[in-house]
Amino acid sequence: MKVSVIGAGHVGETVTARVADKHIAEEVVLVDIIDGIPQGKGLDMWESAPIRQFDTRIIGTNGYDETADSDVVVITAGVPRKPGMSRDDLLNTNKDIVKNVTEQVAAKSPNAILIIVSNPLDVMAYTAYKVSGFPGNRVFGMAGILDTARYRSFIALELNVSVRDIQAMVLGGHGDSMVPLPAFTTIAGIPLSHFLPKEKIDAIIDRTRKGGGEIVGYLKTGSAYYAPGAAAAEMVEAIAKNNHRILPCSAYLSGQYGLEDTFVGVPVKIGRTGIEEILEIPLSDEDLQLLKSSAESVKANIAKLNL
Repeated sequence: MKVSVIGAGHVGETVTARVADKHIAEEVVLVDIIDGIPQGKGLDMWESAPIRQFDTRIIGTNGYDETADSDVVVITAGVPRKPGMSRDDLLNTNKDIVKNVTEQVAAKSPNAILIIVSNPLDVMAYTAYKVSGFPGNRVFGMAGILDTARYRSFIALELNVSVRDIQAMVLGGHGDSMVPLPAFTTIAGIPLSHFLPKEKIDAIIDRTRKGGGEIVGYLKTGSAYYAPGAAAAEMVEAIAKNNHRILPCSAYLSGQYGLEDTFVGVPVKIGRTGIEEILEIPLSDEDLQLLKSSAESVKANIAKLNL
């Protein structure tokens, strides 16, 4: 398998390192417009191979020729958030970046699967979908996996239990309108409500929705990258191993959950061809309305794109 990662910032470099560590690709190409950055980072990661025990070749480049015939392309390029900014504040700047990147990638790798990480994520996934002309099953965004990981990590901190025993799912747009689902949250199969009262659960949900902003507030000059990078690498692994993982991802909807022509986080089954199935799970009336409201926020920003 050949994987290309566009954008050699912190998220891109983390995705590259995680994919190499997973032994799932023969080659990873790291692309960035800044001369020397992808080359230096790529060489540094390759020099870790004897220690980390992987044979994945890592190539850094400023062009797209080396990405030709990629099986998976992860797009992380774009401007990161700064304190006080919402993901939506990045809309116009990152739209132009993602549009240009997608045009280049689609020309070199017309059969690739595109995983979008750039923010505002759901809108950038829609941009890549429209610009590439690829079918919806081959263009999707990393959102729900990251949001769910944050949700699970906060539950683990609150209860002092292993994150491995927490099963959960966060749907909706990747932003303040995301929809954590306590009704689908269990610890070793035991409902979350057995462990925590509603007010505690609500507090964890609120922290989850603000999780990205919390990190931006600490970092001051950047945004999260370890968890986003790990989440994107998990998606690449699901494709490479064709193991039919069920994961929450930003997917193109064409009637599911009563939503049309938009990207929003829903449970999907991922395999070698990309999204194999969009699962429609039985949501409560309240959760379904929250999902629809979240999707409307995404659609409002999509309408500003003029694609």
